[in-house]
Amino acid sequence: MSTHQAITIIGAGLGGLTLARVLHVNGIGSAVYDLDASPTARYQGGMLDMHEDSGQAAIRAAGLYDEFHAQIHPGGEAMRILDKNATLLVSDDGKDGERPEINRSTLRDILLGAIPAETIRWGSKVTAVRTLGDGRHEVTLADGEAFTTDLLIGADGAWSKVRPLVSDAVPIYSGLSFVESTLLDVDTKHPQSAEVVGGGMLFALGEGKGFLAHNDHGALHIYTALVVPADWSIDDEIDFRDTVAAKAAVLEHFSGWDPSLQALLGDADGELVPRPIHALPVGHRWERTPGVTLLGDAAHVMSPFAGEGANLAMLDGAELGASIARHRDDVETALAEYEASLFPRSEAAAAESAASLEICFRADAPQGLIDMMAEFVND
Repeated sequence: MSTHQAITIIGAGLGGLTLARVLHVNGIGSAVYDLDASPTARYQGGMLDMHEDSGQAAIRAAGLYDEFHAQIHPGGEAMRILDKNATLLVSDDGKDGERPEINRSTLRDILLGAIPAETIRWGSKVTAVRTLGDGRHEVTLADGEAFTTDLLIGADGAWSKVRPLVSDAVPIYSGLSFVESTLLDVDTKHPQSAEVVGGGMLFALGEGKGFLAHNDHGALHIYTALVVPADWSIDDEIDFRDTVAAKAAVLEHFSGWDPSLQALLGDADGELVPRPIHALPVGHRWERTPGVTLLGDAAHVMSPFAGEGANLAMLDGAELGASIARHRDDVETALAEYEASLFPRSEAAAAESAASLEICFRADAPQGLIDMMAEFVND
């Protein structure tokens, strides 16, 4: 038997949850479907810096700023830039407080705690969506359940099942891959790495490669970056199921780098996770399509080098929720209003992200990043 939902959000990430929260604040119910079996089924990632005009604005719109501020990481805004010899070139203590850092899981938990528990249907993997006409859509789940909805929002990430309803665009490999790893209890177990990274963010860069790291309350989240072909991380190239062999294979790319930097990967606790970086075309947009829209990575996935992914997803959710609340009896007006703001801001961020990726890994790295940071300070 098919059921019906008035507003359906596919994806319980930060953007989808922000939308659900803002709707809830305005007395509007929604149903959120997520493929994960529970909120803790999957690692959510490390630290996020919340920008004042995007992520923080969304948090304020959701009425959760006090809860957010109570969980920020003091000193997390500090930043260090090193070259491949571990020479410290830039150090910023980050005490201006404009972009406070918070753990992604903690932020998600704040949002989850601020909407009714029954809003979210965990363990609901979407396998198909189709248009029924008159702005209505049908969603089919992996267990065979199907339901209809008046308004369908794709908040389901880079490989969105909802996106094909409005756009033929697919994410394209950026040319850069991360290998994600973690160092635990670093003050005791990895004191040298703790000193290298410092209390906040580390960039140790060279041409076509580098180490990016965040200090998260005594754990280090490490992202080893390499400009490599798209198929580099498949099993016949590097078998990431064999952690010891994978470490050795990745570190071959860092021959001649300072041992303290090599140790960020070589001493990793637990598995290594390859993460090829994909992006939708800069300026991705679609024609107004009745009864459906996108937010976050589903709408504008980009590399992390503008620092805007989570921030924009949350702002998308907040603005879409506010538009729906303003135009309760006219969904199409609400969606048109939302998309009119969404498209230009996501295009600007995507262009910045693509340009910053090139700058960070060009032949004179890390000089490009140093120059970019200097411009940011001067502005």
